Amino acid sequence: MNTPSQVIIVMLKSNYPEGTRVTLVSMDDPYAKIPEGTEGTVRLVDSMGTIHVNWDNGSSLGVVYGVDSISKV
Repeated sequence: MNTPSQVIIVMLKSNYPEGTRVTLVSMDDPYAKIPEGTEGTVRLVDSMGTIHVNWDNGSSLGVVYGVDSISKV
């Protein structure tokens, strides 16, 4: 996987500021225990474009840009 450009990272930070509520659409991780449809709250978007989420089920897995998918609540 390639690192997103700075333009993409700025866009992600703008679209998903801290406190944004999101729903997991899909996660490409066979070990993830987060069911699709789980809601959570964005903590931050890091310099690699990963959207870090505190999921309502207690998990804190990050959403990888271009691999996983979320939508705003």
